[in-house]
Amino acid sequence: MSEQPSNDSFIQEALQDYKDGLKRFSEKVPHLARKYHAFTDACFASGSLSKKEKQMIALGISIFSQDEYCIIFHTKGCLDEGCSEKEILEAVGVAAAFGGGAAVSQAVTLVQDAVNEFESESSDRSS
Repeated sequence: MSEQPSNDSFIQEALQDYKDGLKRFSEKVPHLARKYHAFTDACFASGSLSKKEKQMIALGISIFSQDEYCIIFHTKGCLDEGCSEKEILEAVGVAAAFGGGAAVSQAVTLVQDAVNEFESESSDRSS
C-alpha cells in the first residue's frame, strides 16, 4: 500500500494486500504459517468469550496499536460475527479512551469507512 487508492477501493485493496501477503508468507515459511494459523484459530474460537466479543477486542487493540490492516480485517470480522455498527462504534470508543486522539482518528475514519463498504457489499450480494 504505497499509495492510498480512491476511497471506494482502499478498504478492499488493503484487505486483499493482507491476504496476498499472508499467502506469500505461507508459501515461503509454511511451518511457521501453520503454527500461526493454529494459534490464531484457537484464540478466536468460541469459549468463555464469544467469537463476536473476541473480534471486538481485536478491533480495539488494532485501533490502539494503529494497525490499519488489522483495523480493516477485524472490522470485517465484527460484521461477520453479527456486530451492529453501534456495537462496533462503542468498542472503538473504549479503544479511544485508552488511545486518545490517534485512536479517535482511526475510529471516525477507517472503521466507519470499512463498516460502510462491507455493509454495502453485503447488501449488494443479497439483492
